[in-house]
Amino acid sequence: MLSAIKSGFQPLGINTKQYSDTRWWLGMLLVVILAGASVALSKLQIMQTAQFSSLTIGIVLGIIVGNSVFSRIATRTDVGVDYAKSILLKAGVVLFGFRITFTQVAGVGWHGLLTDVVMLLGTFILAVQLGKRVFKLDEQTTILIGAGSSICGAAAVMATEPVIKAQAHKVSVAVATVVVFGTLSMFAYPIMFEFMGLSEHAYGIFVGSTIHEVAQVVAAGTAVSANAADTAVIEKMLRVMMLAPFLVGLSFWQSKKHANIHAQGSEHKSGITIPWFAVLFIVASGVHSLSVIPQGVTNAIVWFDNILLTIAMVALGLRTHVGAIRQAGIKPLLLAGCLFLFLTLGGFAINVGIAQLF
Repeated sequence: MLSAIKSGFQPLGINTKQYSDTRWWLGMLLVVILAGASVALSKLQIMQTAQFSSLTIGIVLGIIVGNSVFSRIATRTDVGVDYAKSILLKAGVVLFGFRITFTQVAGVGWHGLLTDVVMLLGTFILAVQLGKRVFKLDEQTTILIGAGSSICGAAAVMATEPVIKAQAHKVSVAVATVVVFGTLSMFAYPIMFEFMGLSEHAYGIFVGSTIHEVAQVVAAGTAVSANAADTAVIEKMLRVMMLAPFLVGLSFWQSKKHANIHAQGSEHKSGITIPWFAVLFIVASGVHSLSVIPQGVTNAIVWFDNILLTIAMVALGLRTHVGAIRQAGIKPLLLAGCLFLFLTLGGFAINVGIAQLF
């Protein structure tokens, strides 16, 4: 097992030979240009009002180009595009840790921690059960939608993709569900606040533990008050930090399942591949928590991380075929809708119940 774990230690998977390949340079140039356009579009007032980040715009722009002109240049750009979709994605997940400090996490206390754990596990388990038993979806789509709904939206979907080796169109479908229901949550929660009977602090915990994307959490919290927004973001950051142990646990689960399949009539054992980029994500959070890096440098890292993730989303969009998304049908949306109801109604009940324990 030790040798299997060691063989899985490829945090970046860099192959230096590809840098001399013209297809790498042209592919990287393509995704960087499209990512730059996505960042520029995200700064438009209409996009900021709708809380559409450069990541969301990036995958849409990538899908548009990927299903039009990309097919003509795919053979000359494929190495760079695939590099961005895999290696730069992992680097982006690692740097995402610089958005979080352990002090912020401690600020919400055991109440916030328990709420996030229950919501994460409850949402993901429900996703797996509904996806496989009720909607008869394939395992990859089910896991991706479950990860996006239970942790941190598109970032969680993208981080889960290399662990389960999901196909590009399935990732795009999962991201689309996050955009749809996360946006709905962002507008619905402030309206619901008037009827919830929650304090601003309790509302912040509820928002942070149930809404999909960080940007959507900020919008829903700010719509009520600055205090609610602060609490919501901290609670959400705690939920984001759970991405690393989730990915490690998911990797062990996948390895065990594959081992059981091979065990029947075979001595072959499936090695455990640890997603080291998830471990490095926690390391990055720890370094940020020590405050050894100047704030200006940290801000630059976060900005650069957003660029990396946008590039990865563009690359993902380029590799997504609309026909495959159409073939997925309405079932992924129905699954995500059920999870949205659980996050909203069940999440409210769980938040109130846990609050009474403390």
